[in-house]
Amino acid sequence: MNWSPIDFEADLNKDQYAAVTAKDGPALVLAGAGSGKTRTLTYRVAWLLLEKNISPNQLLLLTFTNKAAKEMIERVQSLTGLGQTPRWSGTFHSIGGRLLRQYGSLIGLSQSYTIMDQSDSEGLMTAVIKDSDKAFLKNKDHPKAKVIQNLLSYARNTRQPFVDLLRERYPWHENISAQINGFVKLYDTAKREQQVVDYDDLLVLWLRLLQEFQDVQAACQEHFPYILVDEYQDTNIIQAEIIDLIGAHHNIMAVGDDAQCIYTWRGALFENIRSFPERHPGTSIYKILTNYRSIPPILKLANNVLAMQPGDSGYPKELVAERKGNMRPYVVPLIDTRQQAQFLVSRIEALYEEGIPLSNIAILYRAHYQALDAQLEFTRRGIPFIITSGLRFFEQAHVKDFVAQLRVLSNPDDSPAFERLLCLLPKVGPATVKKVRMAADKVLKKQLDGHESAHGDLFDKAHPRDPDFFTALAADEVSNKIPVDARDDFKSMVATFLEVRPLLQGKEALSPNQAVEQMLEGWYGDYIRNVYPDWENREEDLQSIISFASRFETMAELLAQLVLMNSETSDKHIEPDDEAVRMTTIHQAKGLEFPVVFLISCADEWLPLKRAIEEGDVDEERRLFYVAVTRAMNELYLSFPMMHATRGGGVQRMMPSRFLSEIPSEHYEKLSYGSRW
Repeated sequence: MNWSPIDFEADLNKDQYAAVTAKDGPALVLAGAGSGKTRTLTYRVAWLLLEKNISPNQLLLLTFTNKAAKEMIERVQSLTGLGQTPRWSGTFHSIGGRLLRQYGSLIGLSQSYTIMDQSDSEGLMTAVIKDSDKAFLKNKDHPKAKVIQNLLSYARNTRQPFVDLLRERYPWHENISAQINGFVKLYDTAKREQQVVDYDDLLVLWLRLLQEFQDVQAACQEHFPYILVDEYQDTNIIQAEIIDLIGAHHNIMAVGDDAQCIYTWRGALFENIRSFPERHPGTSIYKILTNYRSIPPILKLANNVLAMQPGDSGYPKELVAERKGNMRPYVVPLIDTRQQAQFLVSRIEALYEEGIPLSNIAILYRAHYQALDAQLEFTRRGIPFIITSGLRFFEQAHVKDFVAQLRVLSNPDDSPAFERLLCLLPKVGPATVKKVRMAADKVLKKQLDGHESAHGDLFDKAHPRDPDFFTALAADEVSNKIPVDARDDFKSMVATFLEVRPLLQGKEALSPNQAVEQMLEGWYGDYIRNVYPDWENREEDLQSIISFASRFETMAELLAQLVLMNSETSDKHIEPDDEAVRMTTIHQAKGLEFPVVFLISCADEWLPLKRAIEEGDVDEERRLFYVAVTRAMNELYLSFPMMHATRGGGVQRMMPSRFLSEIPSEHYEKLSYGSRW
């Protein structure tokens, strides 16, 4: 054995060392949360280079982000002191792109092919649809190109027939499913003719080369006798098959954690990591279970979460704490989401006084709408926070769009809101909005002809108290100002206003939450389904406004608060490095760690989500819960509301998450808000 600058046995714990020095052959490394997965993989590369004398060009290192690959290679360079490091390292897509440059001519792809980004792909899909049927995208009931493109991507990455998936997810498009499938075929033809590929092609065509050309497969097998795969639990069916074909020699080390497989919604296949030993006979399984992140009580709770999963749902494992500490997690039942927000502020202020920086504190949640009250309360109390998984609630486009509708419903004179709303329609800009407003004014003048002296300057524009404004919008001479492509959408929008506006008047007028519910059931509810691929998440966000609206007696009060909150959350830009509390979804928190974690809204139908319960995806929700609790280093708080306002003005009793209910009481301390802080 050659001299090595690294003392592998001294640098690694027993489990890590066993995996790093594994003999040739297939190896599955199950690296638990906080156990040093990246360290293990980095040292494995160094071991192969220094101890096995493997050429850097013979290693294939596959990751899920280029950043991860770069960091690993930099660590290898620092460890080994070698100038040469694996040249074939990067994401599956980047490696696929390089190999397509080399072998793509076999399937009619030139070396100078172009890779389209998401915007380019959507543009090409739009173009082929318009070339095939100019009227298709003009119909408000038809899905937009972005929705079709997103569904196609999922179908390809999960290898499901596109038409079957379309009928399953969008059953209301059954009558046009054959036509949409025709667009998909035209899209593929256009890509070939233009010598362009989209992101998914980098995998699909790579696999095709391996399957159809034995010499390509043999060349890859010879060139990459050693393959290392990071985050193996996140691979989809195509990525797993690529690895299986290239790694026919079985010198594959797959590193991951089945308990952290939380991306099946975007194509990850949980079965890949479960079936790895079957696909690669003789697989050695290494478990790295020493956790360097969390104190023992937090890990006891996390281990219990895993222990309660069905027997065939994953590899048995139990994390072992390296750190010391005896502070048990807290379970905090609260009256509602407003009291939950008050609790967060109270405890965070106390933590800050204890010397814990705000940047060491994270608030995690399953879905964006669950953090609405927390954001409002933090804004009111002046506690800085950063949404690391997107925009603040009221800064999201679909929320701002919907609030604009409520503003116009209450006050048609609200020109900024009216303009924002109409500009959602295709080919409608400020100039068109002005023409529409002027045309509506003319219709109103005709309706009020003979009463000018009574109305004075109200002829200059539609008056907010004049219910005839929406009737005027419905007139042909007004709708004709809208481009043909957007006319159906415009008429549907106006129809919603005509339906809801009269219900706001009189003794039996709709309450604010009822008005919000009515508006959601109208035009915009249909709009988001055909415009946004993630319409279900956005619909849940908007549904949460119904509950929020139930706190107000009038629409004027509701709108005043909505506008105030939107302006308040937008008035200060906080940089990522600033001293501020981190707010993020659980998905976006994976791979991160925080000294203090608040996992909020741990109620059934929120975590797990109601949608997941209905669709039978509770196992993945459990893994999400596990990922969330294992982000915490020193303190963990699990809170849930006991009541929640529902559609129609009622109140729903919320039950604690089934994942919480399964945890023995000795693993946590129950906290009654107000009794201690």
